[in-house]
Amino acid sequence: MPEVIIKKDKQPVKQFSVLLQNRVGSLGQLLQLVRNSGEEVIGLCMQDAKDATIVRLIVTDPEVVGQLFLEKGIPHTSCNMVVVALRISCTELEKCLSILREGETNVDFAYSLLSHPEGFSLMAFHLDDHFFGAEILHKAGIKVMYQQDLSR
Repeated sequence: MPEVIIKKDKQPVKQFSVLLQNRVGSLGQLLQLVRNSGEEVIGLCMQDAKDATIVRLIVTDPEVVGQLFLEKGIPHTSCNMVVVALRISCTELEKCLSILREGETNVDFAYSLLSHPEGFSLMAFHLDDHFFGAEILHKAGIKVMYQQDLSR
């Protein structure tokens, strides 16, 4: 089988992490702010703590949202994610995890995204090395999505 190299000019999916105070309505306000910028949240994960919540977001255009967060003074970090499109969710998810394990690639965390308009289930992975993880998943026949694929 010929070696397949993922072109690095494709933009990896970017995730934002935002620290929110545990107050009624704070998540809704954050989502409304993103929506008012003309962008959409297509992935969301929350990790609750006593006084604050870490909200992880994947959006349709991270450049617009990143600039918005800067302008509004919203503290955030960003990182690259590997997003895969799954037709048969459970079976293909197990295959992804097996491929990553065989490649000795650690999955730090993962969560599902909203369904893709073409009917795929989407899963986001934060990996030790997103380029390597995307490459081995792609070589194994898994559909790897890039930021351009998620922009609507």
